[in-house]
Amino acid sequence: MTNSLTIIGGGLAGCEAAWQAAIRGVPVVLHEMKPDRFSPAHHSPLLAELVCSNSLRGADLANAVGLLKEELRRLGSLFMQAADATKVPAGGALAVDRDQFAAFITEQIASHPLITLVRAEATEIPAEGLTVIASGPLTSDALAAGISRLTGDYLYFYDAIAPIVEASSLDMAKLFRASRYGKGDSDDYLNIPLDEAGYNAFVDALLAAEKVPARDFEKMVHFEGCMPIEELAARGRETLRFGPMKPVGLTDPRTGAEPHAVVQLRLENREGTLYNLVGFQTKLTWPEQRRIFSMLPGLEQAEFARLGSLHRNTFINAPALLTPTFQLSSEPRILFAGQITGVEGYVESAGSGFLAGINAARIATGAVPLPPPPTTALGALVNHITTCDPAHFQPMNVNYGLFPPLPGRVHKKERRARLAERALADLAPWQAEIASA
Repeated sequence: MTNSLTIIGGGLAGCEAAWQAAIRGVPVVLHEMKPDRFSPAHHSPLLAELVCSNSLRGADLANAVGLLKEELRRLGSLFMQAADATKVPAGGALAVDRDQFAAFITEQIASHPLITLVRAEATEIPAEGLTVIASGPLTSDALAAGISRLTGDYLYFYDAIAPIVEASSLDMAKLFRASRYGKGDSDDYLNIPLDEAGYNAFVDALLAAEKVPARDFEKMVHFEGCMPIEELAARGRETLRFGPMKPVGLTDPRTGAEPHAVVQLRLENREGTLYNLVGFQTKLTWPEQRRIFSMLPGLEQAEFARLGSLHRNTFINAPALLTPTFQLSSEPRILFAGQITGVEGYVESAGSGFLAGINAARIATGAVPLPPPPTTALGALVNHITTCDPAHFQPMNVNYGLFPPLPGRVHKKERRARLAERALADLAPWQAEIASA
């Protein structure tokens, strides 16, 4: 006998999870609080509302999000069916008519015979039964309280994201490896030494930079531990030197002296392909981030896998809580999907919903849940957010820096094409396996 599935949240992830479970024969009850209640960011009664932009980002496979879209397209994602049916001209990106997009998904969900759409707020997590929580970055207070009873201290309400750079794009000749006061392994951090002139030029650039204005629902009190670097710079010229750019305990091996200031880069993943700029959470616009951070020695040609941000975002500490199948480790009948898992972006949210939906369906029908291969875009993203260091976890978008390295030496210009080729080849057997149960 097939068990039914409860899904909380009718956004991109919840709708994708509902669709994938239903087309596999699993009855679904999908809870969506609109139009009975709206979050501060939502305005339409339709499901799968695109709140911020109508762009689904790059379409080319040279971009990791383009590869993720192609994977979801091949896997039969409702999200990609809607995107392809409602796309509008956008150059090299995939953009959609947001109203038609939401209407397409709403119609498919509402008309499916195995999906029951309940238009009422879910304020509690069901005490029993298979459940997917896909309540999004603006989860209601009542539901967040219920989630916190499952997650303990591992539920967060604001993200503080520092930029991440691809290791292969750094000029290592201008950096040195060291941990402060020699603690830990010497390879733990890369360090960018700055002299007084370089430091002052960097501070001046921060002070003059364009910032992203906060939306009404994102007004927040900045905690000292996640203060934007431009806010710190505005407090006084020396503030950063006594904060995230303090040089104490570090000696530049080329001069034998302590630098005037230091930017530290911390290893982001086990593969050693990504580094984050420690303490550099920021509200600067993305073009300004690229311009200003590329002023730093060694980062002149840096490729940014993720740019910084600081905004309202309800999410769990996925590596501390979830398995690679998106099940809650302590209570496997509960799965999470969408931005609440720590994925960042429309496509990533839909992808997480796809995975939660197919695995919930497999559980409901007595099959074993299956994570995607880590060499695929979906698998690389899932592997990162469920296995990275919980102590430094912040939301992540898909990028090629998350993928396992290719064997042997590969020319930089060929790397992304080869990664995409490998991903689609490895996707096929997994696709056949999830279709067989």
